[in-house]
Amino acid sequence: MNSNHSVISLINLRKDYFLGKMTIPVLKDLNLEIEKNEYVALMGPSGSGKSTLMNILGCLDVPTGGEYILNNNKVSSMTDNELAAIRNKEIGFVFQTFNLLPRLSALENVALPLIYAGMSKKDRIARAEEVLASVNLSDRMDHKPNELSGGQRQRVAIARALVNNPAIILADEPTGNLDSKTSLEIMSIFRKINEAGNTVILVTHEEDIAQHAKRVIRLKDGIIESSIINSESDRLG
Repeated sequence: MNSNHSVISLINLRKDYFLGKMTIPVLKDLNLEIEKNEYVALMGPSGSGKSTLMNILGCLDVPTGGEYILNNNKVSSMTDNELAAIRNKEIGFVFQTFNLLPRLSALENVALPLIYAGMSKKDRIARAEEVLASVNLSDRMDHKPNELSGGQRQRVAIARALVNNPAIILADEPTGNLDSKTSLEIMSIFRKINEAGNTVILVTHEEDIAQHAKRVIRLKDGIIESSIINSESDRLG
């Protein structure tokens, strides 16, 4: 792959955990390129290192060795404050448990990241309304999370992830708490997000969900076991 178009480059990336005098290697010299506008599923059994990798990709953790370059930023050597700034600007997170603030409306939840970005209230509301409309929730903007279904809550979470125009959307088991019909609706939204130009990285242990992505990367014992272009994804769209 041409690294000029890469939104993510991992070069000999390592992550070790230390337990007393023991060193426990979790990620072992990973090399990976993810290009702008790719749609990738990250899979692996428990203990494969996929959660650790997701935390590093999301700038929630730092590698022990090697390089992580995100949108031309050398993330691996950043301070905590620099990592927080990169997270807010470059990464939109979608979690299995939605992580919405219960006392805020859908609109207020979505607008929240824009406060940290220093945007005026008028512009925050306009942008939050725009992304809620893009996930078909214009009629639910004033509802609080407990007044929404699971699928609607996840759509609010997706809108919040999109609101800052991030370089990547990182979704961790985004359908884990949803029934199969609602899961398909959510996966169709991720496809539209990807078709609109966003890079989407989906962490899942469900094969049928991974098949919606255009490339499936499998981890095992801290190494990349395979990286396969998925011919099934177009049929599922």
